[in-house]
Amino acid sequence: MSDSRVFIMDHPLIQHKIGFIRRKETGTKEFRNMISEIAMLICYEATRHLSLVDVDIETPICKTTVKELAGPKLCVVPILRAGLGMVEGMLNFLPSAKVGHIGLYRDPKTLAPVEYFCKLPSDLEEREVFVVDPMLATGGSAAEAITMLKKHGCKKISFLCVLATPEGIAHLTKVHPDIDIFIGLKDERLNEHGYIVPGLGDAGDRIFGTF
Repeated sequence: MSDSRVFIMDHPLIQHKIGFIRRKETGTKEFRNMISEIAMLICYEATRHLSLVDVDIETPICKTTVKELAGPKLCVVPILRAGLGMVEGMLNFLPSAKVGHIGLYRDPKTLAPVEYFCKLPSDLEEREVFVVDPMLATGGSAAEAITMLKKHGCKKISFLCVLATPEGIAHLTKVHPDIDIFIGLKDERLNEHGYIVPGLGDAGDRIFGTF
């Protein structure tokens, strides 16, 4: 597959905020706030395709026709636990979206994803789903989460992350060539421990202060 469905953000604000959260001295509160703000900026681009309908309204001055979202209904699904850090920013733009949760952890030896939690809206198959996780490292967790969503009937899925590696992008596009991937910034590589280089450390630990 070509990278025609992979969108790497080039917005100066995103690059600036990622540079701030890379710093090891950035505290938990600032890190959490920045992750939420970056999620909002990526969400802005990831929702550019949403369709609109004309709606007749009356302003304080006169009657007019305005644009409103036509659907489908939306859902945000964070991959626990780090993905929770992106949810608030997403909901600031998509306040009516439902939220599902998928819990996966990475086996420290094999680096393969292991499921430990899954709670999704009952009408998920009717919704467009945005899967969020700050880090796309090996791509295993993202690919597994999207596989789970497809088994629940999801037909339109996008994946949003702050940082990604070439390895993670290649794996996710190979397993799921039918999804759109929105990335804040592409980093250099994975190290031998499966961490992104230069990266920003463990996003979950830095969001929740559990070092």
